[in-house]
Amino acid sequence: MTEKKKRRGFKKKRYTIPIIIIILLVAFRIYLPTLIKNYINDVLADIPGYYGQVEDIDLALYRGAYVIDGMYLDKVTADTQVPFLKFPKNDISIEWKSLFKGEIVSEIIMYNPEVIYVFEDQKQTPAEGEPNVDDWTKALTDIVPLEINNFEVYDGKLAFVQLQADPNIDLYINQLDLKAKNLRNVVEKNRVLPSPITATGVSIGQGKVSLDGNMNLIKEIPDMDIAFSLEDADATALNDFTRHYAGLDFDKGTFGVYSEIAIADGYLKGYVKPLLTDTKLIGKDDGFLGVLWEGFVGIFKFILKNQGTDTLATRVPLEGDLNNVESGVWPTIFNIFENAWIQAFKGEVDDDIDFEDAFNDPNLTKEEKKELRKKRREKRREERKNDTTDGFFKRLFDGKEKEEDDN
Repeated sequence: MTEKKKRRGFKKKRYTIPIIIIILLVAFRIYLPTLIKNYINDVLADIPGYYGQVEDIDLALYRGAYVIDGMYLDKVTADTQVPFLKFPKNDISIEWKSLFKGEIVSEIIMYNPEVIYVFEDQKQTPAEGEPNVDDWTKALTDIVPLEINNFEVYDGKLAFVQLQADPNIDLYINQLDLKAKNLRNVVEKNRVLPSPITATGVSIGQGKVSLDGNMNLIKEIPDMDIAFSLEDADATALNDFTRHYAGLDFDKGTFGVYSEIAIADGYLKGYVKPLLTDTKLIGKDDGFLGVLWEGFVGIFKFILKNQGTDTLATRVPLEGDLNNVESGVWPTIFNIFENAWIQAFKGEVDDDIDFEDAFNDPNLTKEEKKELRKKRREKRREERKNDTTDGFFKRLFDGKEKEEDDN
């Protein structure tokens, strides 16, 4: 072989090898979405008692992202065709601003996700059993291998559906927007609760839903300080639910729910406060029994309602270990009557549960606990001084407080 032929063969190899590599890379890039799609479908198939799939995968390598389109998950024993999880579009990517801070974490943005709990579907137990926390965690980490630092939801839906009830029950929150940031403590590492979370939505009856707070998800049992409110929802929208479980209808009125929850070192403290305003209840049946029931409800509501503001409310306290959260029965009953005769609960978050409230410190001395109780009594007295409501119970509690002052 002459030197000229050798040189020509070398030139061919110099161009052929890069071209082959480029063709292989292009082919791999074209096939990669299918490879990822099949992988995710296998992950979903491995969740015990559930089946699901994704329709398509879009890659955006320039920003280190992939988009999962048409993902759904449902129980294998479900009788309905309503998916338990339906996620039309999910954008999963590297969070670049955290990368510049030396942390490799991800962010997820979900568009129009739906979580619909169909009671009849979920109460059936598959032969392979229910998935546990480890199963769900494994599925999430297989789909999103990087730790999630930023999580956003736009126009989501949460729903509880009971199809075999008469009438059917459909409770939901639509137009759900949620933002949870700094979940892996990339910034503000010295803060006790470094991860802010906010959410808004529209409930059944066109109520305004709001959630606001801060968390620390790094701990095994996350610390948090969260406030939730549902305001100005049309009470008649609950009629399917109340008719099925209590044989009652709302003829008019609005309802709301207010709550604050604080968790610190596995100890929880908080409350849930349902509130009904300007409501009128009617019985399920017509005739004499229906009229009798309506009269009973009217009298009972008169006893429990603050007649000045036409508000019926109670406050259910929550406190204790997370494995045994219990609501106090007698405090609940007392709060009903306190609301009826002393003061109408405000239509807002009370803002009296702080993160520090969740600390259950067994090392406090009797003197320290006594001092804390004294400060709380002083705070309550100051609040009641601003209450203009008159009546027997008001004077009764004023008298009790006077005795405490004398002591």
